[in-house]
Amino acid sequence: MKKITPNPPETDTPSEPEALDLTQLSKATQRAVSARLRDPKQPDPVSHVFTILPDVDTPTLLAHASETLASMNVMTTDLADQLEGSHRNVALAIQQLAVLAEMLINRALDNLDSPTPAVTPSATE
Repeated sequence: MKKITPNPPETDTPSEPEALDLTQLSKATQRAVSARLRDPKQPDPVSHVFTILPDVDTPTLLAHASETLASMNVMTTDLADQLEGSHRNVALAIQQLAVLAEMLINRALDNLDSPTPAVTPSATE
């Protein structure tokens, strides 16, 4: 017994996919970047999403930066556990950079907290 198979439905999609014109996209991007560089006082539209108050003191900024990097460390470590191969290596590299930045910020916080600058022992003592 033969099974009758209907022809597939005809679609209105073109036979060749329309190619994205990268030249026009590049020109538009270049115009936007050039306008921003010509007038640095013009705020970047994205900068309105996140704003840091101008009167926040340095220790507070460093503490929040340290906490943010600690969170990034945890997230990238969890992500690396789910990945394999080169993607895992990239996640672990990001995690190591977060840890390094956190250590630098914590040292800066320690330097701000200490009343006198750190004295290094000299060889003549």
